[in-house]
Amino acid sequence: MKKATSPIKKPRGKAVAVSEESAFEEIVALIERSRRQAEQAVNAALIDLYWSIGEYLSHKIQRAGWGKGTVQSLSIYVQKKQPGIRGFSPQNLWRMRQFFDTYRDQPILSPLLRELPWSSNLHILSRAKLPEEREFYLRMASRNRWQVREVARQIDAGLFERSVLNPPKLSTALRVLHSQAAGFFKDAYSLEFLGLSETHSEADLHGALLRNLGRFLTELGRDFCFVGSEYPIQVGGQDFALDLLFFHRGLNCLVAVELKATRFDPGHLVQLNFYLEALDRDHRKPHEKPAIGLLLCATKDSEVVEYALSRSLSPAMIAEYETQLPDKKLLQAKLHEFYQLLAPPEAEPSAPARQPKRIAKAKGQP
Repeated sequence: MKKATSPIKKPRGKAVAVSEESAFEEIVALIERSRRQAEQAVNAALIDLYWSIGEYLSHKIQRAGWGKGTVQSLSIYVQKKQPGIRGFSPQNLWRMRQFFDTYRDQPILSPLLRELPWSSNLHILSRAKLPEEREFYLRMASRNRWQVREVARQIDAGLFERSVLNPPKLSTALRVLHSQAAGFFKDAYSLEFLGLSETHSEADLHGALLRNLGRFLTELGRDFCFVGSEYPIQVGGQDFALDLLFFHRGLNCLVAVELKATRFDPGHLVQLNFYLEALDRDHRKPHEKPAIGLLLCATKDSEVVEYALSRSLSPAMIAEYETQLPDKKLLQAKLHEFYQLLAPPEAEPSAPARQPKRIAKAKGQP
């Protein structure tokens, strides 16, 4: 008599499919990572090439007297030797020379230049006038992985001028608990892409942000991850709804965003502080840091904000949103005045130093 054997249990088809799909996703992730690395390597090699050509042209212009006619002949010669090649027009060759001359004495920026595509580099090179401004946009574009369209938009929005003139308003608790927070938030957020009218309501603002969530995340910054809208919070026997909830990977904490389509009022902080306490007690995970609150208002008075935040025990900040891009020329003028105020006063020359000048002029000498 044969001994009965228990039948072999085969895994369920659905479980096998899920397991295979998980393995397939790992392969897809490997392909995407390899593709990104290849694209980055190609871009870095292209920037290195343009840098070398710019260096060569700069030396030839200075030492051999090359001019526009020679550069134009070079462009024609390259096209003849490399039919169909793009990027070597006379204009682009001159930009390569400008690219080298602009950054030749700033080796610390070299890694950032190689991380950005040529089109983004050109936007920053041509539209940012100050060395500090160029470095600012290079670092921001690299950190946030802005596409060229976003680079142009942030320059149009005067992000550099606004960051210098109006740094973010943070509570003392926020600075203590999250020492790096100032680098991830703004004093004002440009939301011109929402298309809101001047008489919009809070509901209009909320709905428009959800419809344009991708662009709003770009405006917030790379490390912001969306968690939910009207996020439910229950305290005691009452239900509350937080306007928008995000998680910030860099700061490792939840970020509560409360929207106010009106001027900032100190009473708004009471509600935000309540939500932060509830998030920390009932929703924060053990490995996460205390939640941050961002109160986004239509307008605000800086002095009122300072008073309101000075006694706040919560890690909160207050910012305003703009439904139209600011006047870039006005911002630049204000920045110029700001730099003039910071500049040390010129010392008055002593009497003996002035006397020779008067004598020289009297004698008609240069």
